[in-house]
Amino acid sequence: MNPLFLELALVLLGITLLMIEAFSPKIPKKKLAFIALIGLAIVFSLTWIPLQPLSAESARFYTTDTIALFFKRFMLVTTMMTLLMSLDYIPVLERGIPSEKPESGIGEFFILPIFACASLMWLVSATSFIMLFVSLECMTVVLYVTISYLRKDPRALEAGTKYLILSALTTGFLVYGISWIFGVTGTMSITHLAAAIKLLPTTSLVSLFFGIGLILVAFCFKIAAFPFQFWLPDVYQGAPTPITAFLSIASKAAGFVVLIRFLEQLYLLPFLNKKIFALITLLAMLTLLFGNFAAMAQTNMKRLLAYSSIAHTGYLLMAVASLGISLALPALGFYFVAYLIMTALAFIVLIIVTETSGGDDIYRFQGLYQRSPLLAAAMTIAMASLAGLPLTAGFFGKFFIFQVTLQQGHYGLLGVGTLSVIAGIYYYLKVLRAIYWQQPAPEALPIVLSTRTTFLISTLIGLILILGIDPAPILMSLR
Repeated sequence: MNPLFLELALVLLGITLLMIEAFSPKIPKKKLAFIALIGLAIVFSLTWIPLQPLSAESARFYTTDTIALFFKRFMLVTTMMTLLMSLDYIPVLERGIPSEKPESGIGEFFILPIFACASLMWLVSATSFIMLFVSLECMTVVLYVTISYLRKDPRALEAGTKYLILSALTTGFLVYGISWIFGVTGTMSITHLAAAIKLLPTTSLVSLFFGIGLILVAFCFKIAAFPFQFWLPDVYQGAPTPITAFLSIASKAAGFVVLIRFLEQLYLLPFLNKKIFALITLLAMLTLLFGNFAAMAQTNMKRLLAYSSIAHTGYLLMAVASLGISLALPALGFYFVAYLIMTALAFIVLIIVTETSGGDDIYRFQGLYQRSPLLAAAMTIAMASLAGLPLTAGFFGKFFIFQVTLQQGHYGLLGVGTLSVIAGIYYYLKVLRAIYWQQPAPEALPIVLSTRTTFLISTLIGLILILGIDPAPILMSLR
């Protein structure tokens, strides 16, 4: 199979669904979501078919290596999870979109993530700065539209505006950095960057460092690393909850893949690797401290998960700072899979509680175990996994990250990471205190779950516990 067929199939799927939605307006929007899910599942199955070798032209900007293939599957699963979450979000969409017709404007909400997924799949395969830029901008445009989708909600409009402005700023840093590196090295290829830098005279190093710095700033914006994380809490709180989950998981993963491809080239240069990775270590420390300690004061669940996302960026940067260790990439991949499952589970429970309780503050979870034992158990396991407690996928995720950090000899970073885990346990348990130790509001009613939602929640719980016992299948896929 042609390697480029996967992304092209997704684009074709998205265009087909847009045509169906436009020319068959009476079709139930849930059917569009299910058609999209079936299409994504078919594309996911195609990723297991052996790929043809790339042509010489395609190999200049595109790769099908193990990392790219692993994260293509990751993006597809994340998009399917987002659509499944969106099915429970339809009532919120109907209230948030100004329209006199029922379900008007909702169909596109199930279609746009497909185009975002295609952009992300191109992004994780990009080996050229041009391909990187185009993929990134395609993703940004789609996410801007979906973030501000609830046009009746001022918070959504504010979130969309902030995301648009800061994305434009990030693009400026990225393009300016690329232009400096191209001007110095004469190459737009990420994979040939180290070879081009080795040929540079010492007089060009200042310009090179300036370009590298600008690109790292852009990447830090995208993954929400300190001190470029300030946009994230407001955007997460204002965006529709399924899109918040998509941003937290898929967008972050793609940013890290691109960052790793870039840093791997710098790691090959003896005069650069120590400086760059010392900088990454410092960023990891500051991101861990800010994310965890800022989360401790939050009373809104979406903002808590936003600051938690910043903290998890810090843990992932710990692995990036240890790229010289062979286990670093498998550890990073496993952490992302664990993060996908436990974050998706937390957001599914949040969507249901928000819809039935009228808000997303933590106090809305009070007495949840009396209203729905399954939702209470699901949030308990999600919070325990996010905190890194044993017998959950999150435990092994943090364990492997700490293992490679120890092997690399980053003892200071290891100490900060340990302190961050302790802080994380505090604010995750704050949610569980509301669920089990506080009484529900008098007007709170029992929550009845659909068969589909019950099955999805049970599946995610099972995956968290299974990966908390046997992480080997995920680790082996990236070795």
